Amino acid sequence: MSDTTDHKTGRPTLADVAALAEVSRAVVSRALSPSPRPVSADKRERVLRAAEALGYRPNPLARSLTTKRTNLVAVVVNHIHDLSDLDLFDRLLGEIQAIGKQVLLLKVGSVDRVEAFLREGVAHHVDAALVWSDFADAATVRRMFRSDLVVMMNGCHDALSPAVVPDEAVGIREAVADAAAKGVHSAALVTGRASSAIEGERVASYRAAFEAEGIALAAVLQGDYSYASGRAAAAAFQHEATPDAVFCTSDAMAMGVLDACRRFFPDDRPSRFRLYGFDNLSITDHDAYPISSIGFDKAGFVEHIVRFVVHPETFVPGSPPVGVPTRFFPRATG
Repeated sequence: MSDTTDHKTGRPTLADVAALAEVSRAVVSRALSPSPRPVSADKRERVLRAAEALGYRPNPLARSLTTKRTNLVAVVVNHIHDLSDLDLFDRLLGEIQAIGKQVLLLKVGSVDRVEAFLREGVAHHVDAALVWSDFADAATVRRMFRSDLVVMMNGCHDALSPAVVPDEAVGIREAVADAAAKGVHSAALVTGRASSAIEGERVASYRAAFEAEGIALAAVLQGDYSYASGRAAAAAFQHEATPDAVFCTSDAMAMGVLDACRRFFPDDRPSRFRLYGFDNLSITDHDAYPISSIGFDKAGFVEHIVRFVVHPETFVPGSPPVGVPTRFFPRATG
């Protein structure tokens, strides 16, 4: 922040307030600080009157240089292109703003992109970083944002950063058991990005559940969590020799499968194969996509994340990730 009037914008500066109040710039800074700082009542009142008369508004980024707080929280994602992101991040942004902070959203589409942030100095100093991108590990993000408070949701955490992850095995076992009880003997699995640590654990949980229920895994098809990749995978289910059930590791992919195979779901009921998704999107409660799914309490999930932002001291280095339990939500397609 400039010490003199900004001649380009005409906006008053801290120095202008100090001159009008007949105090030093240091006194103005203390008087306008959101944290209690020593300044006499008389001088504080003079500063407040001067600031109001001039229409002065403190620059939060400049103030952060002395307070060491920016009230910015970085949210690092690969992308936001499916409904599971919208369901979660709408709630997350509301809770972050409720604690008086704002969100800096960064899209990281590759490992090279993370390195570019570091090389180019694009990253900002933030109070905390919340990481979903599976291209970023905890140590890199701490360097990237020059912050020790990094909360990992992508499975790439370490002993120095807290992590919050869905405990997916329980919900997956419940969904596969539902299929087995309905006579399913073979299944296909449409998966997401192979590079994701979370996805790797999710696929392992499906394989274990299929084996436990005696269901043969007939095919594994690679997707990327998107509706388009689910619709593309559905080409494998257009002939007679389809498995008894198709499990997708995201609801968006299951929606793509359903739309491509609507003729096999008269009145939304399965006639050729049963269909299961993952995420329990809000849209699955509507008539258009009544997909049996696996989900977790998103409010509880966000609550754990925000708790680490507000009370970072509650994290003990080396602690295991906080697990948020999942459960099965039966609907028409299952």
